[in-house]
Amino acid sequence: MTDHDSAYADLVDHNGHGQWAFGTGFDDPLAGVDTTLRAGIDGPDLAAYCLMLGDDALISAQRLAQWSTRAPEMEEEVALANIGLDLLGQARLLLARAAAADPRMVPELPSGSPIPAEDALAFFRDEPQFRNVRLVELDNGDFAVSIARLFAFATYRLALLHRLRDSTDAVLAAVAAKGVKEVTYHRDYAARWLVTLADGTVFSRQRIRDAVTRVWPYIDELFVTHPVEERLAAVGAAVPAEALRKEFESVVAQVFHAARLDAPAAQPVTGVGGRTGRDGIHTEAMGYVLAELQAVARAHPMGRW
Repeated sequence: MTDHDSAYADLVDHNGHGQWAFGTGFDDPLAGVDTTLRAGIDGPDLAAYCLMLGDDALISAQRLAQWSTRAPEMEEEVALANIGLDLLGQARLLLARAAAADPRMVPELPSGSPIPAEDALAFFRDEPQFRNVRLVELDNGDFAVSIARLFAFATYRLALLHRLRDSTDAVLAAVAAKGVKEVTYHRDYAARWLVTLADGTVFSRQRIRDAVTRVWPYIDELFVTHPVEERLAAVGAAVPAEALRKEFESVVAQVFHAARLDAPAAQPVTGVGGRTGRDGIHTEAMGYVLAELQAVARAHPMGRW
């Protein structure tokens, strides 16, 4: 039997270096990709932007993973897990791009550590260093809350990825091109469930109405253009967040019309001194989700298998 015939062959340390125990640790996700910064693109700005988008995906993936063994049906458990894996793949590429654009942002680890840069960013940053919007860190609540949160996030992210396919940064453009196909499914899956719950029983309709009321105060943050986005948009590398709102609202209006729901007149959740998730200001829920995400890796930072 050749190595390719064995499902376990790649788990064996053939080269004497071992694999890090807690992350990807197999190969460079950007191997063969030109990561040279194009003229006019500032490395630290690009790294910060990739962190924003990568952290959105990473934390959303972690929340979706919490549905494993808990979803209402086996089919939905598989669907939510697959959506989470899609987002985790996007997070890996974006965090790797961030590290390539500005290596200084990667946390310092013991000399000789086997940990890839993207894993170091995922597992060894502290809460204030994460740049995700607060929407994705909200607790799962019931199934309706998770569907409302996923619908809002996927609708926003799909509008963003559509435009990022034309980014002057080749890596961002490639991630966006692949991500559009994935997030189209994420959005449509959540939209179908939102309509199904709204058109179901009196109880399910009330659940989805309550869920939308819970989620919608965090929507405005999606469309506040950060200075980093503004500077990168000027050189064609990024998309100003405010430019996505019209498309988002158009899609939401269509889905809410089908569900016979009114968008809530929600008072936006404010930040602290004008600072929000993009600036490292998070909700109380963030600490708990990071503890779950990072606990084992931090307990065994030099772990190998």
